[in-house]
Amino acid sequence: MSHVASLHPCGCGIDVHAHIVPASFPAYLGRTVPSPWPSTGEAPDARGLCHRHVLVNGRHYRTVDERCWSAPRRLADMDRMELAMQVVSPMPELLSYWLDLGDAQGLIRFLNEQTTAICADSGGRLLGLAAVPLQDVDAAIAELRHAVEALGLVGVEIGSNVNGVPVGDARFDPFFAACVALDVPVFVHALKPTGMDRLVGPAQLQQVLAYPGDVGLAAASVITGGLLQRLPDLRLAFSHGGGTLSALLPRLQQGWEVFPALRESIPESPRAQAARLFYDTLVFDAPTLRHLLHSFGAQSLMLGTDHPFNFHEPRPLDRLTEAGLDTATREALALGNAQRFLGRYLTLSKESS
Repeated sequence: MSHVASLHPCGCGIDVHAHIVPASFPAYLGRTVPSPWPSTGEAPDARGLCHRHVLVNGRHYRTVDERCWSAPRRLADMDRMELAMQVVSPMPELLSYWLDLGDAQGLIRFLNEQTTAICADSGGRLLGLAAVPLQDVDAAIAELRHAVEALGLVGVEIGSNVNGVPVGDARFDPFFAACVALDVPVFVHALKPTGMDRLVGPAQLQQVLAYPGDVGLAAASVITGGLLQRLPDLRLAFSHGGGTLSALLPRLQQGWEVFPALRESIPESPRAQAARLFYDTLVFDAPTLRHLLHSFGAQSLMLGTDHPFNFHEPRPLDRLTEAGLDTATREALALGNAQRFLGRYLTLSKESS
């Protein structure tokens, strides 16, 4: 299925990292009690937006507003942000790898239908990524096929680890092979990060400090695990600028050159592999963005905002200008690389070029 769209006159960028949260969830009907099943509760309005508390296992997780489930509200923000399109995916805490498989399948099917609905209400400006129950590879493949072939979603979001198992582990190869067969891209988002016991401070430090560490290790696991050698046509993107990978990469490259065991186990240069992956630009800092360009190359970076959560990049195109990028690099990061990442699932009409 191909999505043909013209770039909106209010914007010229494609944001590959944005999230949805449904306004409500179905009641839990499973057998595991208590269960970390999500729900929502009403919250006081602010700034003219309808807010809701997201509860997981009865405890407050995050407060969100209607931009998470309302296409018109979201599109108004996109115009202000000068974004032509967004690729939206579920809030990562909803990916549900920790639920019993039967519970997870029902919740994830609901999420994928909700993602499809908000995209259908967007006039072609929103494209959706599926969730899958990756705690069971066969079930994940089945849901991926349904999401792509029946619902029209254009790719899949997965966590940086699945109940502690890194995404570069070979046990996930059949799932990634299915992504290649369906020609769909994979967006890897930080989730339930390691190292939380080393943080000192409030819970928000999970997003601020622990997420980049976990997504960096996830990207490193793809390189050290040989995933790209087994599936060279796989299109993988990593959230938060690839997290700590850009800092780890020089050490990994030097280790590969120095230690025979690493040279034997990693068949291709870590730097060369890193340049074959994609990363978003969500680093909140122009010098850091320039460092990512130096580390990974201009062909690898795409706009990312984490919209509409409070901790997001409000002016992603301005960040490219602040970094002093030339026109060709700016256009690649704003538009061209996202087109390559999405592949046949996004064809911009000639009028937009």
